[in-house]
This record gives sequence, C-alpha cells and structure tokens, in this order.
Amino acid sequence: MSPLDPIIDALRDDHRFVLCTHEHPDGDALGSLAAMQHVLNALGKEAVSYIAADEFPLPYEYRFLTLDRLVTELPPDIGQRTIVFLDCGNIDRNPADALRHGSGRILNIDHHHDNTLFGTINHVDPEASSTAEIVWSLLEPLGVPLTRELAEALYVGLVTDTGKFMYENTGARAHRMAAELLDAGVDAQEIYRHLYENIPAAKLELLSRGLANMQRFDGGALSLSHLSREDYEATGAEEGYSEGVVDHLRALEGTVVAVLVRDVLAPGKDGLRKVSLRSVDDRVDVSMIAREQGGGGHRRAAGFTTGMPLDELNDFLRRAVCSQLSAPAAA
Repeated sequence: MSPLDPIIDALRDDHRFVLCTHEHPDGDALGSLAAMQHVLNALGKEAVSYIAADEFPLPYEYRFLTLDRLVTELPPDIGQRTIVFLDCGNIDRNPADALRHGSGRILNIDHHHDNTLFGTINHVDPEASSTAEIVWSLLEPLGVPLTRELAEALYVGLVTDTGKFMYENTGARAHRMAAELLDAGVDAQEIYRHLYENIPAAKLELLSRGLANMQRFDGGALSLSHLSREDYEATGAEEGYSEGVVDHLRALEGTVVAVLVRDVLAPGKDGLRKVSLRSVDDRVDVSMIAREQGGGGHRRAAGFTTGMPLDELNDFLRRAVCSQLSAPAAA
C-alpha cells in the first residue's frame, strides 16, 4: 500500500471539494492550489479554490498564474464538501472559521516537518521538496494527463520552494520532476522572468531600506532588519515587496540566522509584525523558534506573526538563536 493511497481514494470517491492554502500564499501555495484545481477538473469533480478577499491583490510575481474557479467567499454547502488544505502546516494559518471548524472531511497535503496533522486524512511528506511535488506524484495514479497549464503551476511551486533548485530540499526527485514538467511544455525562462524579473522600482527601493536598516548581533551570527510602515509609505511599496529581502541577509558572510521583521499593513492590524527567519546551516532550526510564537515552517525557513515591541522581539530572537548555537551537538 502506498502512503498516497488514502488521499487518492478520497479524491476519487468524493465529489465536491473546496481547495485552500495558508494565509499570505507564496509560490508553492499558489502553484499547488492551481495544480490541484486542474487535477480535480480533469477528474470531473465539482471543486472551487478559495482565497480570502483580503489577500488580493496577490504578489505581482504570481499574477500570471491561472487560478481556475477561484472564489473569495466560501460556498454555502461548505459543510458537505471535502476540504483540501495544501501547503498548510497548521490549520490556524487559514483564518476562515468555516474551514477550521467545518463538518466536512479534511485532506491535509503538505511537506512541512512540523505539520500538526490536523486533517481527517493526512499526507505529510517532509522529504518532498515542495507541496507541488506531492501533487505531481498524484497525477499518474489518478490517471490525470500532464497538460502544459498544469505543468506550469507545478513548476512555480517547485522552483520557488527550492530557491531555484539551490536549497537543501532539492533532491534528485525534484530534478526528475522538473525534467518532466519541461517535457510537458513549460517555458522555464518565461516563468523565471515572471517570478524574478520585471521588478517594480518600489521593490528595489524597499530592499535598499531593508539593507540600510540591518543590524548584526552576537558576532554577526544573527543578521536582522526591520521594515516599518513608514518605509513602505515612503517607497510606495506593496506589502509583498519585502519578499526576498531576508535572503540577502542570509547571504551575508558570517550569518547563521537571518531575520526580517516587517510591519503588517492591513487595516486593523496596527502593531502586528511578520517575522521571516532563515537559517544557513543545521545548527539552528528556525521552525522551533517560530513555533514558540505560534508560527512554523521548515528547519531552515520559517515565520510567525507577533505583537511584541521591537526591542522585546530582538531580545527574544537573540536568546532563541544563541540557545541553539550553544546547545551540545547531537550524538
């Protein structure tokens, strides 16, 4: 019996679905969502993809993706539909009450190692490079053909969550998947241009401020920057334009953990900050730090939202990083 069989059986047997992912969806979340919608369309299912209205506009780099049968309000028969969570390590990362507390069956498809296994059926594979890789692995047993549009959605999830095939989660299977997607007609250069080029000037100006605001602590082991509401207003940047700033901090010589703290701009969220963490090596598991504050993620990439004042937050991050660096190495 394959570990995928319970998910495959549910996708075959059930008829009405709602697909969803985590708040502030990234490339893997959106790519997996779009791909799973294509899969269920091919199976003749009644399925919709849900993203809350306040998530729009989506980050500019993902707006080229085709999100078929997209809804911003949950259907009235949500209680009779199977809910498919994609790339969501914790059910609370989607704030829609009807999804979190509904009566329908929940399929939880994810690759985060700290997934809370909240589904009626859980398929969580921490060895997968991305949730998109898991969706790709469903195609053959379900008998779903790999169309170009489906392949493009999967490629977006794959290339973004592997950091353009440079992160430690990039294994041989990820490259085999990429080859199959290219054979299906994916134009890798065109997708690269959508994701990483045609950058708005405001994004570069925000990056400049993020680098200028950088602080280094504990001999440079922790590199941290903060983007304030004023930084966004002065540059005219959208909230999503901070994507990638933390990777510049991570690349700095001597950095063990890079952190970007940015003010949340959404109405009614004054005082809240989103914290993105990146670890350079396995001495620090940043998902453990994020979980302490109600967040989560991967060993080397995680995040959380907090209302802590900046000084208190900086102290917490320094203590959390130093405690892992000073811990005895595992035998």
